[in-house]
Amino acid sequence: MPKRKHPGNPILVVDDEASVLTALSIALGASGYTNTISCQDARKVEGILEEQDVGVLLLDLNMPHIPGKILLPKIREEHPDLPIIIISGITEVALAVECMKQGVFDYLVKPIEISKLQATVGRALEIRELRRENISLRRHLIERQLNNPDAFVQIIYRNEQMRAVLLYVESIADSRQTVLITGETGTGKELIAQAIHLISGRKGELVTVNVAGYDENMFADALFGHLKGAYTGADRARSGLVEKAERGTLFLDEIGDLKMESQVKLLRLMESGEYYPLGSDVPSRTDTRILVATNRDLETEVGNGVFRKDLYFRLKTHHVHLPPLRERIKDLPVLADHFFNLAAEELGKPLPKIPPELYGLLSSYHFPGNIRELRSLIFDAMSRHLGGTLSLNLFKEAIRGKGKRIPRIAKEDFFAGAVELPTIKEATEMLVTEAMKRAESNQSIAARILGITPQALSQRLKRVDGRKKE
Repeated sequence: MPKRKHPGNPILVVDDEASVLTALSIALGASGYTNTISCQDARKVEGILEEQDVGVLLLDLNMPHIPGKILLPKIREEHPDLPIIIISGITEVALAVECMKQGVFDYLVKPIEISKLQATVGRALEIRELRRENISLRRHLIERQLNNPDAFVQIIYRNEQMRAVLLYVESIADSRQTVLITGETGTGKELIAQAIHLISGRKGELVTVNVAGYDENMFADALFGHLKGAYTGADRARSGLVEKAERGTLFLDEIGDLKMESQVKLLRLMESGEYYPLGSDVPSRTDTRILVATNRDLETEVGNGVFRKDLYFRLKTHHVHLPPLRERIKDLPVLADHFFNLAAEELGKPLPKIPPELYGLLSSYHFPGNIRELRSLIFDAMSRHLGGTLSLNLFKEAIRGKGKRIPRIAKEDFFAGAVELPTIKEATEMLVTEAMKRAESNQSIAARILGITPQALSQRLKRVDGRKKE
């Protein structure tokens, strides 16, 4: 039998006929919606809605005591965000139109086709969830305050770009939809996945798996498990990671490396909530929430034919992109200070005196390994530090020859849109001034940024100072 799931909010079914309530509950249960409430007395509906946060309401129109057409406007007024699906034996078009004008989600005529019922309820739940996410996102954008700062305690930042990312993360955290987390290596994608799981409040655990290198059988076995005798060597049944993450979160890292055959199986899991353990012809069902991450450009991969287009759009329901460290220069000092304190604690050393020129030096480097590389640099420097003021030579040696800083815009677009170009002297003066600003007046670091010798920079600075005095 397929494993059953429990939606976050119950489905309330209201009908005066016990046989109809039973049939609808069975039909919904067959699709995994076992969290249903059956109500045969319309007088109890308003009380149930006051006590519980219902996900979807299935409402009959013709009932004793309080007819559904009388109850409908009251419910719409008190619970405007609740999707209402009318179930009725009346096939009058005018009545259906009137109900739709009152804001009902759909109008189903008895006897109701099971597949249509299941699909309609599924769409209603999904749209309700998206509406709530939009409300949450708007509130975050207006208030600009994190409601769950403890969930992001491992993410060190102070610039507004990262704050905006975390506000968005918080607004989608309790969604049931998939989240695609993108960013270069070392930008903190797994920390975002951990924060999403923590804020979501899901009762199951966070299960992480790196899918890079999995072939079709390895992927299916790891995620879906197998029955005893499913293949040579399978001497006992084994549960997969999907089952381990039941009612929790499954985080698939390096999703861009997933083989095409495995992409099909993942898509099926996401679309139906069903999967087949190896050796089984009976599907299992799960309500695991799926998060994925990659450092690849999946849109380009789709264009190259190595990643399925339908899976890409399914994964991208919510998209969190983490900027590289070179675009978070203002965060460098707080990140460095955090890692210095962390290294001192772990290595059992006193915190050294850190020369202020260090931050200018670090800002001149493009950090291909991002925050992870910064952490490694600081831990290595701390392990070799013997006392006193921290030596800049340790960092200069580490980053020497690793390439120049990556510009934020392409060089050929630098003057795009400029009505009048600066003269050579003006452009040189602007570059020297900006380099000194970024290097916090350290000439050796500014020279490194500009790609010239300190002596050449010194001569240019003298000329700039001379023109300012004229």
